[in-house]
Amino acid sequence: MTLDDVLQDIYALEDEMRTYERKYGILSETFYESYVSGEEPPDEAWVRDWTAWASAYKVWLRRREQYQAAIQLLKAEAKSFSRLIEKTARHEPIPIPA
Repeated sequence: MTLDDVLQDIYALEDEMRTYERKYGILSETFYESYVSGEEPPDEAWVRDWTAWASAYKVWLRRREQYQAAIQLLKAEAKSFSRLIEKTARHEPIPIPA
């Protein structure tokens, strides 16, 4: 997986979560806190949405952690942050640890 792959996943997941946020009127973070504490949807028709929304948020959290870890590692390896941006702006395949 590359840094660009992680970013593309983050963007796609954010788009998916925004759809649910607009539909249900709350931010994903708020929803997820309730979901993991055991809240059940009041409408059976919402079960599939809530499951997909929670899954998207969980993967989004994982991708954000991967992104942060990769950036910290790349910043430590790079001579300057602008060199790192130079690589990312060209969309060079920058491998990241799993």
